[in-house]
Amino acid sequence: MKITRYLSIVVCAVAFSIPALSLGAETANEWITLGTMGGPIPSPTHSQPANALVVDDNVYIVDAGDGAAGRLAAAGESFRNVRAVFISHLHFDHTAGLPAFIALRWQTTNPNTLTIYGPPGIKQTVEGIFKFMEYGAEGNYGVPGQKPKPADHNVEVIEMTDGSVVKLEDFTLTAIRNSHFSWPKGGEEWDKFQSLSFKFELPNRTIVYTGDTGPSDAVVALARGVDLYVSEMMDIDHTVALVKRMNPNMPAPALKNMESHLRNHHVTPEQVGDMAARAGVKKVVVTHMAPAVDDDETIEYYTQRVRTGFEGEVVMAKDLQRF
Repeated sequence: MKITRYLSIVVCAVAFSIPALSLGAETANEWITLGTMGGPIPSPTHSQPANALVVDDNVYIVDAGDGAAGRLAAAGESFRNVRAVFISHLHFDHTAGLPAFIALRWQTTNPNTLTIYGPPGIKQTVEGIFKFMEYGAEGNYGVPGQKPKPADHNVEVIEMTDGSVVKLEDFTLTAIRNSHFSWPKGGEEWDKFQSLSFKFELPNRTIVYTGDTGPSDAVVALARGVDLYVSEMMDIDHTVALVKRMNPNMPAPALKNMESHLRNHHVTPEQVGDMAARAGVKKVVVTHMAPAVDDDETIEYYTQRVRTGFEGEVVMAKDLQRF
């Protein structure tokens, strides 16, 4: 396994042998919202946060919550075509599905290298997945004389931080630090724990994925004029009330910390619209929703709340929707 860490550097796609594509406007690409439910609580109608960017025959996973591999199959895309995974931050609802992609590739002897990009700590996270796989990989199918490949076979990990640029043959990606955490700048935690937003510059359009973030001027700057703005959204008052109802005996300090996190590190529907308007984006796709948005009345309610600040097209995404 090759591990690389860097600040604001350029990575060439040749490192994992992605076939060259024509850079004309005819390039076929789609953004698929594999999972649209925010937070760690399982939902019967929505999978955890996960997305796929499909460019011709290549698939790129953008966050990998629990169930992401199954959602990719439900979308009609093969995990064997996954060339890279981009993780915005290391909260478990964005990473719980990552072991499945790594293990599936190992079990099916996928010959292509998988490159996993993420913030500081993604190396340690993936090494933990390899450790989890180690015993089962050694035993493999129980056939005497077998020589299975190690769990880390054909996996490369690259850590990114604020300003990192990754140049692939299908697109250029820029990562910036957002406001999902509020560690004191310059402290140990500031460097150690980071949450990133991503901009994908394809030949025929641009996409920004906010990941989890609070209000952020940096995200607004990143999204300036993009074609598709994929944003998280949280009804914070509703979520705080739900936490209190589900955890009536939660210690006061824990409840205070949770409420501080929700109010400072996520965006309300109105804030989604405000950031989109300030950035001048063309279309907003809302995902990572809390609460779940299922019926037409709820969809319309939150759509109108976003549109109090943004006059363009707004879509409350469903699992497996394509854009």
